[in-house]
Amino acid sequence: MPEELDVRVEGVVDHIAVESEDLRQDAREYERLGFRLETMYEDWAMLRDVRGFGVALLPRGSKHPPHMAIRVETREALEEAARRENRPVKEHRDRSLSFYTKGTGGRALEVIYYPPEYKKP
Repeated sequence: MPEELDVRVEGVVDHIAVESEDLRQDAREYERLGFRLETMYEDWAMLRDVRGFGVALLPRGSKHPPHMAIRVETREALEEAARRENRPVKEHRDRSLSFYTKGTGGRALEVIYYPPEYKKP
């Protein structure tokens, strides 16, 4: 009988974050490939494909590490996962909420929630 897993986070893959040598040029290239620019800051950009999968571009020196992000559907799910991981939840400039923890092989994993007020001024 298979061993029961201790599931840490239940959600779907939201985005991957990759390093970028030239944020604007790389964003244009992803747009050429069919991605839509969602957000562009000096230190970070998010592009999404037609199904909503995101690629975050991180310029050299970004405060964000390269990572994969899992999206949860409720704030309660985010807070429960953060409690299990013993991590603080932070609100971002776009009003999303998340925390970082270790994923497979010690790589960064972000758990993220987009509240109803996401991206509203």
